[in-house]
Amino acid sequence: MRTSLMLALLSSFAVGLSAQEMSQPMPEGYREVQMRQLEAQRTLLLAMVDSMPEGLYRDKATPAQRDFAQQIQHCASATVFIAARYFSAEPPALPDTAVAFNTRDGLKSYVSTAYDFAADVLTKQSAESRAEVVSFFGQMDIPRWQIWDEIHQHTMWTAGQIVANFRKNGMAPPAFAFF
Repeated sequence: MRTSLMLALLSSFAVGLSAQEMSQPMPEGYREVQMRQLEAQRTLLLAMVDSMPEGLYRDKATPAQRDFAQQIQHCASATVFIAARYFSAEPPALPDTAVAFNTRDGLKSYVSTAYDFAADVLTKQSAESRAEVVSFFGQMDIPRWQIWDEIHQHTMWTAGQIVANFRKNGMAPPAFAFF
C-alpha cells in the first residue's frame, strides 16, 4: 500500500518535469497502480449503469449536458480513442450505441469492451513505450506512461458529472470505492 501511494504521488509531480526528466522511466510497479485505476473506472461505470433505471438512460441533468447513457459512453469511448491513438493499437468494434444508449446489457457491453481493450493495451505496453515522451493532443509533452493517468482523470471527472443524473432523480449514486 505504501509503495502504491508513493507511486501515485510521484505521478502527480510529473507535470512539472522537463522533457529530459520525463523520459526517465516510471518504476514498473506503477503499471499495476494504473491497471487498478482502469479497473476502478470500469467498476464505477458499471455500478452506475446497474443503478440507473433504463428509463432514465436518455435523461439529462441539465439541457447542456450529455444524457446519462451518453456520459457513460463518453468515458468508455474516450478511453478507447486515447489508447488507440497513443499506443498504435487497433480499436475494438464497440457495440452499437442505439442499443447501448437504451439497454442495460448494451451499455454494460460497451463499457466492458472498452475497458477490456484498454487493459490489454496497458498490459502489452513495453517499458520503452512507457518512457517515450509524446505530444499529448498538442498541449504538452508527457511520457506515454502518464497518458494512463490522464485517461483516469478524464474518466473520473466525467463520472463525477454523472452524479447529477442520480441527484436530479432523487437517487443516491453508487458508493465511491477506492482502488
